[in-house]
Amino acid sequence: MTELIGKITLDKKHYPGEDFYCDGEVEDELLEIVKNHPAEDYQQMIEERASWPILYHLSPLRENIVDWIPMDKEAKVLEIGSGCGAITGKLSEKAGSVVCVELSQKRSLINAYRHQDCGNITIHLGNFKDVEPELGEDFDYIFFIGVFEYGQSYIQTKEPYTDWLRMMQRHLKPGGRIVIAIENKLGLKYFAGCREDHLGTFFSGVEDYAQGGGVRTFSKSRLEQMFRECGMVEYSFYYPYPDYKFMTTVYSDGRLPKPGELYDNLRNFDRDRMLLFDEKQAFDGIVKDGLFPVFSNSYVAVIGRGFDVKYAKYSNDRAPEYAIRTEISEKGGRRSVKKKALTEEAQEHIGSMRTAYKDLKERFEGSKLEINACSLNHGGKSATFEYVDGITLEEILDGYLEREDIAGFQAVFDEYVERISWKEDMPVADYDLIFANILLPPEILGDGVPDVDAVKAAVWTIIDYEWTFGKPMSAKEIAFRAVYCYVLENEKRKKLDVNGTLGKLGITKQEADAYRRQEMDFQKFVAGRRKAMGEIREAIGNRVSEPLKWLDKFGEASAKDWVQVYEDRGEGCREEDSYFVMDAYEEETRMHFTLSVNGDVHLIRIDPAMDYCAVKIEGLLFNGEKVEPDRKKVVTNGRRMQNGSYVFGTDDPNINIKLEDLARKSDNTLEVRMEIVRLPAGIAQDMAGAVRKVW
Repeated sequence: MTELIGKITLDKKHYPGEDFYCDGEVEDELLEIVKNHPAEDYQQMIEERASWPILYHLSPLRENIVDWIPMDKEAKVLEIGSGCGAITGKLSEKAGSVVCVELSQKRSLINAYRHQDCGNITIHLGNFKDVEPELGEDFDYIFFIGVFEYGQSYIQTKEPYTDWLRMMQRHLKPGGRIVIAIENKLGLKYFAGCREDHLGTFFSGVEDYAQGGGVRTFSKSRLEQMFRECGMVEYSFYYPYPDYKFMTTVYSDGRLPKPGELYDNLRNFDRDRMLLFDEKQAFDGIVKDGLFPVFSNSYVAVIGRGFDVKYAKYSNDRAPEYAIRTEISEKGGRRSVKKKALTEEAQEHIGSMRTAYKDLKERFEGSKLEINACSLNHGGKSATFEYVDGITLEEILDGYLEREDIAGFQAVFDEYVERISWKEDMPVADYDLIFANILLPPEILGDGVPDVDAVKAAVWTIIDYEWTFGKPMSAKEIAFRAVYCYVLENEKRKKLDVNGTLGKLGITKQEADAYRRQEMDFQKFVAGRRKAMGEIREAIGNRVSEPLKWLDKFGEASAKDWVQVYEDRGEGCREEDSYFVMDAYEEETRMHFTLSVNGDVHLIRIDPAMDYCAVKIEGLLFNGEKVEPDRKKVVTNGRRMQNGSYVFGTDDPNINIKLEDLARKSDNTLEVRMEIVRLPAGIAQDMAGAVRKVW
């Protein structure tokens, strides 16, 4: 009735003899991976295979949803619906024992082989209702991670969700907690055009599941109502962002997001989606109006006592030596900020923060900049910082831009440059001295309009100096990066005359180009060999469609004729930086159009159609100079034939034109002439397969 896989026990007493749900061949693929590869290889597998199920089940970022939860090493944990073990390993690491319940034998085998060295895990195979009577009544934690929404399937009663909660209360020891991670049916992403995660349909949750289905997610108020119906009066809500699956930040009612923080919203990895509006701008308004808890994409509901942790931010999509967690905790009414190493390799990085504090404090002694104090603890595995309440310089500058007070913006920016110039020849520099990492006292706002003289007179505190280097860096170099990051993060900020602002610093075009290349190199340095999640999303290939652009630009025109252009400014080709070209065709099969290209664009990607096709590049002119379509300048996802012709065995063809080595100015033009022939899918794929790959 039991089976040992490594140190893990599989209890098959209640297994019905067959799996009633399965994702098909991908589960065999997952089993092969976990049997034959260590966890260190998973990221490489994810990047190579560009598959949503592989990403979803094997990404270490899945563990973020439970990693931040404080847990005693003797804790006894119950994980309901453990699946392929995305969080089981993290629970095993944090707790004394982990009991899993899972109906699928194939998924349980994946979980077991994946964590076979963990001797504190038992997996019960079988229907939950059959296993439940034999579970103990002494659990410290019961976890429903992406499972509670399936209550109708687990508990076939008239009120399955409340009945399930009442049932699980019996299995908690006094003081125990139930933790539920679940999508919010009113999450902003669903209004913006993401499909419902479980049903794959648009607006199902928003429409209160009017079309039926076996899954239900809930609004915050409905969850609270269910808790009260079960007599659960002590509970807390936490808000994972962008959602609970690949959480990078968790907020709470004790530390809600601030305007400008919620900018990483294109997180649809599993399906195509629409983009009906700019989620960042919408979130900013929602945050200002105090409605974020209503529209958060996901919830972590904790039934029982809440946690000291009020906020946690993960930076574990980096190279292992820089993987850390930043958290804000509150004890006895006092708050503190901690940065913790998530890997052994990152402990040295944590230790360097104390050195950075001492060096920066020495450099800025006597200036108008203060450095947030840092101390090391837990043998250098974490660093503690004093919590400073305030408003960021970024928010203040945003205020000037919103009121179109460019003079006020420039005056405060000049003050920033003056302060960071203090002893700039010393061999210590904070490369990440961006506006969001500088805090001013909250009273600086007064009636909501920051007075320039008050801003200049205020104390400015540097709160995050993680990227401090032991070498001198010029103030204009630091200031350039601050402005560069500031403008890239928010469409509204493009109203700023960047050239005018930076021009006063005497930055030449050559220096600006060098600073941009340096920033790209820095991002690669931090990421190591890992691909960013945005790059993985692009590789998986699900599209983001913007219906409003279609209506405005193309009317009834066929989607297959649309030419889409992406601009890469150093962060990859993103949908939010793309646009459609009007009147691209001068004849039925010939395109001729000219693009305006800013100087900070490193690569232009042209999608000539949304169809299988063959394309001949007849001419490329950059600022009037001919660009040869060779492998150094042009890269495609098709197969090259001869004389600039390509065949695309995909309905998502793209042509990437590298601009880095071309003579760029602040404003450039790219003239494109192409001939295109659409092909049936089978013929295009056969042709692509027959062409020797030379690129």
